[in-house]
Amino acid sequence: MKGKVRVVIADDHVLVREGIRKLLESDDNIELLTVVGDGQGAINIARKNAIDVILMDVNMPGTDGIVATQVIKRESPSVKIIALTIYEDEKVMEMVKAGVSAYVLKDVAGSELIDTIYRVMEGEIVIHPRVANRLIEEITRSEQEQDEVKLTKRERDVLALLVKGNSNKEMADSMFISEKTVKNHLTSIFRKLGVKDRTQAAVYAIKNKLVSED
Repeated sequence: MKGKVRVVIADDHVLVREGIRKLLESDDNIELLTVVGDGQGAINIARKNAIDVILMDVNMPGTDGIVATQVIKRESPSVKIIALTIYEDEKVMEMVKAGVSAYVLKDVAGSELIDTIYRVMEGEIVIHPRVANRLIEEITRSEQEQDEVKLTKRERDVLALLVKGNSNKEMADSMFISEKTVKNHLTSIFRKLGVKDRTQAAVYAIKNKLVSED
């Protein structure tokens, strides 16, 4: 990872914003660009600046985190968005579908939040354990059944590494294949599972026990 990670905080609670601000400013490898209080503010900043990560509160007045994430990911797909909330609410799947790279609760330790920022920058997905059940419940509503999924052994190997949080490079190194081949496998996996991204693929795989839990 080259240079500092450029981060924006979007949260309508002043105390939360300031707490996260102090945390991020304590890390020399993170550059906090600004702090905003709603989703529209995040959209405006993303349109004017090169941003790596946005810490996005889910529930905000006016333009909430879901709408802001949808707009930002459509206009700037490379921006990593980490969803933040104080509880496991019904908007979890909406945020996942909008394209977040991580979903964490605000009561996580500061070191864990910092670690999440670095992990999403490496292409990983991060889902707080207490959020997993909500996601699984949502996935069960999908019309696609497990027996319809026909993955090759190679694709199952890639999926297993994805669930463990491996980046494309780590998968390539572990399987002795190129990153391009990994990307091709992922594209095929997403299509067969009927999902749009790594987060949805991981949740689907866990729910349907497509990979070993070892």
